[in-house]
Amino acid sequence: MTHQATAAGPAAVSPKTAPAPAAKPPRKRSGRKGGRWTPWLYLLPALVVLAALLVYPIYQLGLISFLEYTQAQVSGGEPTTFKGLGNYRELFADSQFWQVLLATVLFAAACVIATLIVGCVLAVLLTRIRAVPRLALMMAALGAWATPAITSSTVWVFLFDPDYGPVNRLLGLGDFSWTYERYSAFALVLFAVVWCSFPFVMVTVYAGIKAIPTEVLEAASLDGASQWKIWRSITAPMLRPILVVVTIQSIIWDFKIFTQIYVMTNGGGIAGQNLVLNVYAYQKAFASSQYSLGSAIGIVMLLILLTVTLVYLRLLRRQGEEL
Repeated sequence: MTHQATAAGPAAVSPKTAPAPAAKPPRKRSGRKGGRWTPWLYLLPALVVLAALLVYPIYQLGLISFLEYTQAQVSGGEPTTFKGLGNYRELFADSQFWQVLLATVLFAAACVIATLIVGCVLAVLLTRIRAVPRLALMMAALGAWATPAITSSTVWVFLFDPDYGPVNRLLGLGDFSWTYERYSAFALVLFAVVWCSFPFVMVTVYAGIKAIPTEVLEAASLDGASQWKIWRSITAPMLRPILVVVTIQSIIWDFKIFTQIYVMTNGGGIAGQNLVLNVYAYQKAFASSQYSLGSAIGIVMLLILLTVTLVYLRLLRRQGEEL
């Protein structure tokens, strides 16, 4: 019998000696407790700084726009009263406000388009020239970008001065004053704005072009595509996220321009012919001591910029989905 049991061998294994079933692998935890709040903890210091630098000032600006806040209230001579939408009704009933708003929109659009064209053209040029000229162009552009706005504005006014400026002599314009007429003054300011704004577009777009695989551009060139077609069909679509950033940034910068207009047109031009919203708000708030009206103009500018940015992003997102 012993021999038979031994012969049976592994075929007759006692339940007590049977191998235990394999243990299930432990479940992976989705994360430590409170892991979803970890990104917010990292962002908390930046959010606190933004709240102190942006949210609170915007809140104060909006609050003042609903109050009767003039020099009398600032000095404590009269109590502050709540006007509700009275300041906005007064602002929208002013024909000058709509004229300044239209001038601001048209001037900002011209500055944005000119800046994008100059920046993109020079970015493409940087990819075509040798190292030494490229370095010289980059240094010159960064020098223009780093120059303070008030300094560059003063230099541009001197260059186009009717008595001492070299530009009028080179062009043979005599004693023509660029800042006397409305459109020539806006053109002069546009030159200064584009000069100090295009380096941002140029450097950003150049970095995006260098990130595009060269194989794609070489294949298009071998297929006989022109440089313009390569830019329109390949480069520009691949640079769309970068172009979105530089366009929105340029819109924000150029819509709220102040220094160049104030310095180059001596506070808005003759009889306010070169006013933009930022200078108009400054005149209402500080020159006329109507701080509530100046705050209302600031809130209107903020809402316009937010609306333009959201609409622009929505249109680009829709175009990306269609593609």
